[in-house]
Amino acid sequence: MSYEPFSLSIAEQDLSDLEIRLRRTRLAPDFSNDNWDYGTNGEYLAELLDYWINNFDWRAQESKINSFSHYKTLINGNPIHFIYEKGKGPNPTPLILSHGWPWTFWDWHKVIKPLTDPESFGGDPKDSFDVIVPSLPGYGFSSPLQSSGINFWETADIWVYLMRDVLGYDRFAAGGGDWGALVTSQLGHKHAKYIIGTYIHLMAPLDLFNGPLPEKMDYTEEEKKYFDRNEAFFTNESGYSAIQTTKPQTVAYGLNDSPIGLCSWILEKRRTWSDSEGDVESRFTKDDLLTTVCIYWFTQTYGTSARYYYECVHNPWTPSHRTMPIVEAPTGIGVFPNEVIMMPRSWAEKYYNLFHWTEMPSGGHFAPMEEPEALVEDIRTFFRQLAHSTKFTDTYGG
Repeated sequence: MSYEPFSLSIAEQDLSDLEIRLRRTRLAPDFSNDNWDYGTNGEYLAELLDYWINNFDWRAQESKINSFSHYKTLINGNPIHFIYEKGKGPNPTPLILSHGWPWTFWDWHKVIKPLTDPESFGGDPKDSFDVIVPSLPGYGFSSPLQSSGINFWETADIWVYLMRDVLGYDRFAAGGGDWGALVTSQLGHKHAKYIIGTYIHLMAPLDLFNGPLPEKMDYTEEEKKYFDRNEAFFTNESGYSAIQTTKPQTVAYGLNDSPIGLCSWILEKRRTWSDSEGDVESRFTKDDLLTTVCIYWFTQTYGTSARYYYECVHNPWTPSHRTMPIVEAPTGIGVFPNEVIMMPRSWAEKYYNLFHWTEMPSGGHFAPMEEPEALVEDIRTFFRQLAHSTKFTDTYGG
């Protein structure tokens, strides 16, 4: 299979159309919502709207995005976009990094150069990776998606084809958060023979949407705060999921037509799910926030990204094997304290072939944007330890 260079170049007419729509925005009335209890705060949204119209420079962001090497290919008729940066060390490890929702591929951009060229960032060139960052099918520039049924385990199959048949790697490493953590775990479950190791920063069973979760008794006293956090998330933060797993197309019409509506939908998640303590700009600049929204907007992919939820729930995951651990590939986990859901370590030790566990001092759901340095160092440490582990080399080879 071939792959072709790809460069972002949004048409001027699309930029003009966006500006017209922004200038004609009609914000909903908002009151008694200083703490965002009812959802996105209108005062901050108006501030962001003003910045979007008067200060945001898409062309500058487009230039930054195009500073990386982008490619596109077709796999089973589905367009797949990916960044592909070769490592500069003596023997780079191929590493595919998968994003989630409401992420884009661009959420990984802060870690790509440190992983490919560690020496330039004070690291050891032996820790170099060939880094591949695809857009999930139906997200961003992996579009237009016109096939139903694409979910995280189908994506894992596509990634195997991308890495082995398109890029020519016999075996490779994988990492991810949110949906990307489930894609990565499925690679380590179904395709373990091809996987050097998996690194995730969100723990969840692969049957998350149709299976049981650990109970409170499964958490240690120190971990019970994580169980309470899970309960709060499913009670207060799961409305988006209820919509996107049932009737995603209905809301897609509104968010595909209104840029500020799309922004509100994404913004609230960025604030609440990150380790921002209520100040979203402590983790993301206005440019960061609007670049994410614009990638969804210009590619018209909110609808297909939301269908990713529907396709998961309506085609329940089934295991490829029933042996334990479920995720057979050697696994490293970065535990960020403000992740949206948290599993007890005792559960992780049974579910994953756990080689590495790091509890981070800070960070939330968007780890590569919030804590890129800590994430890079932990990824390097995990794969370095893996390469020198007798257990690993005896079982999986060097």
